[in-house]
Amino acid sequence: MGPGLFISFEGIDGSGKSTQARMLAERLRQQHRDVVLTREPGGSPGAEEIRALVLTGEPGRWSAETEILLFTAARRDHLEKTIEPALARGAIVISDRFADSTRIYQGATRGDLRSIVDRLHKMVIGREPDLTFVIDMDPAAALARGLARKSGEDRFEEFGLGFQETLRHGFLALAREHADRCLLIDGQREPEAVAAEVAALALERIGDLA
Repeated sequence: MGPGLFISFEGIDGSGKSTQARMLAERLRQQHRDVVLTREPGGSPGAEEIRALVLTGEPGRWSAETEILLFTAARRDHLEKTIEPALARGAIVISDRFADSTRIYQGATRGDLRSIVDRLHKMVIGREPDLTFVIDMDPAAALARGLARKSGEDRFEEFGLGFQETLRHGFLALAREHADRCLLIDGQREPEAVAAEVAALALERIGDLA
């Protein structure tokens, strides 16, 4: 088997990135491809335990610095137990969030902590996705959608609209900064239309590796 492909989906809460990650995985599985659909925080037993810590409870439960450490610990376990083994066998790994979320949520919006995030990432994680889809959506509409889910994991939504607007600007800047791997996708459309564009771009990238 050749090397696998690592694809991540990023965006603000309620932007539809989880739906798009799932729809891409389904599309590729229909083509009989080996696909691992995973998420962050989570994606491995240890990382899922940390997920419960960081996504529930009061908004002020953790400082941004503590969150960075928790997310990095979860990501390391996820990388070791799920992502690297799948890529080694030639699978396509599709992750709902990866390190870019920590760069924006903790590194850029809750204090000037981006340098801490980047240093930890370099020391402990050491890899980026091959392709990142940044799903862009109006923050007010996305927040309403996210809160309507009542998932019990809405700690970050509870920071409010201003926080979501700041996140959106952060993701737009990140897409420009990493234009070599980030593709900005208009999420203000029907999910099927978004999925069709995402699939076409992903298949183009997969074809380049063949």
